[in-house]
Amino acid sequence: MNSPTKKNASMRRQPKQKRSQERVERILDAAAEVFDQVGFEAATTHAIAQSADTAIGSLYQFFPDKLAIFHALELRHVERVHAVWAKLNQPEIIQLPFETFIRTLGTTFQQLFEQPTCRIVFVQYFTSRTMFQNIDDSFTEEAIDFMAKLLQARNSALSFEQCHLLAQVCTHAYNTLLLHALRSNETHRQQIFEQMEALLIAYLRPHVGDEVLHKKVMNVMKCPHCDSQSISKNGHRHGKQRYICKDCGKQFPEAYSLQGYGDEVKQQCLELYSNGIGFREIERRTGVSHNTVIHWVKQTGRTSGKL
Repeated sequence: MNSPTKKNASMRRQPKQKRSQERVERILDAAAEVFDQVGFEAATTHAIAQSADTAIGSLYQFFPDKLAIFHALELRHVERVHAVWAKLNQPEIIQLPFETFIRTLGTTFQQLFEQPTCRIVFVQYFTSRTMFQNIDDSFTEEAIDFMAKLLQARNSALSFEQCHLLAQVCTHAYNTLLLHALRSNETHRQQIFEQMEALLIAYLRPHVGDEVLHKKVMNVMKCPHCDSQSISKNGHRHGKQRYICKDCGKQFPEAYSLQGYGDEVKQQCLELYSNGIGFREIERRTGVSHNTVIHWVKQTGRTSGKL
């Protein structure tokens, strides 16, 4: 995302030179601290300018009032959340052992909300939503979609609808408890964070826990690209056994050779295709490789070349 100061329509002027950009960042840092300490209502532009070690006139060059400053903090918060999502949406994170995976998510978000900007924006959203210019309920929907994708990446046998429902419960429960945690003292806050992790572990284990994934391992190994059982070993890489499919010729590591897809997932993909959804969009929705979907479609004789 672009810098918040480049997108804030409430600013009087956009900083172009490095010195001006640094001054605006200092103002935003100071504002976050002041809002966090005394609250938005009690905060003043003079207190923010003093905390930023800048003249009040310099502050007014960029921001007409404290609400415009808060709108810039909204954009900064969105930018930082997106950065966290990008950091977590990586195979090496998603494939961690289940409890480590949940604790990694929890720790990362806990660190995010240690920042005054994110803390004050989050709390303010649930107490005075009408003042917001850049964040609305669609941002919560983004969070739900992000969580749903993580869950489906861990267990591809889950349907899109299942993942979305699980993500809805997790996101709304987490936000409610997070609000309570951020309003508590440091000791109680840490206790709540620990309970939040325990809650997510207990709730999600039946769906994406290690035990569930191990039970879904198929006795007959299949190619994850075309579902063929005609595969053979093809050396090692990074300490993992690799395989090659004799039908489609694609190679894949051991971790993928055991996944397979249930009849429910296959049927879901075929129904989406029948409804006019393209192969790559089906992959985005279900997590199933578009090559696998193409193979299934060809098996049923439905193919019409949509990509």
